[in-house]
Amino acid sequence: MHIPVLLCGFICGPYYAAVVGAVAPVLRYMLFGMPPIMPIGTAMCFELAVYGIVSGLLYRRLPGKSVFIYVSLITAMLSGRLAWGIAFVVLSGVADVTFSWQIFISGAFINAVPGIILHIVLIPAIVIALKKAKYIVE
Repeated sequence: MHIPVLLCGFICGPYYAAVVGAVAPVLRYMLFGMPPIMPIGTAMCFELAVYGIVSGLLYRRLPGKSVFIYVSLITAMLSGRLAWGIAFVVLSGVADVTFSWQIFISGAFINAVPGIILHIVLIPAIVIALKKAKYIVE
């Protein structure tokens, strides 16, 4: 779900990407039963919406050099993880689920290393290819 939302931020802009990000976990839950909608899926709605907003806004506002694709992407990923943590803290109180600083670091960064590497390698390559093919206008 993360890759399409981040790409949507770069391609379609922050507002469409925010909607896609907010809807994606709910739609995936309705189709496949995963992720559990409470609290994980709901927290992911916030995380992915922030991914879309931040990637789209920064990509549009920063200069068109390729390095700024990475800046936009990494900032969006960090902001989204922060939003996920905040949402999960609030929702864990409602859902009576234990959530600690160690669980946040583990879930947001340590266990996510393969996905983080994939995002950093794949997304800029796709965005650069789409720019060269004139599918993304600056």
